[in-house]
Amino acid sequence: MSAKSRTQRIREEILGEWRGTTESYDANSRVTPASRLLAAVLNSVAGLNGLTEEDVQAAWREVAGDFLADNSHPQSVKDGHLLLRVTQPTMRFHLEQLKPMLLERLRAKFGADRIRSVRFTLG
Repeated sequence: MSAKSRTQRIREEILGEWRGTTESYDANSRVTPASRLLAAVLNSVAGLNGLTEEDVQAAWREVAGDFLADNSHPQSVKDGHLLLRVTQPTMRFHLEQLKPMLLERLRAKFGADRIRSVRFTLG
């Protein structure tokens, strides 16, 4: 009998006595691979369902058009809220008027559940 199997048998006997049962217990049955856990954590923290700020920045000119893209820039996406940095107050007013159209285009591009609102900041 090998040392490992003897040690394992003794371990199972001691654990069985301590638990009050002799059925075998698999210590690895509840182990989750770190890669699956990390992916779940990153998705929940980002709240984006795979949507990144880089995705929005890359598609912004296509969604907004040249003039709006030259005067605004996607700054962040958090919990489905897109924050746009706008160059001046008049452009912010203009974008506020166009918000429903921009939101519709963003939802068409990325999915309705990924972008829920658009907010503006001067900068």
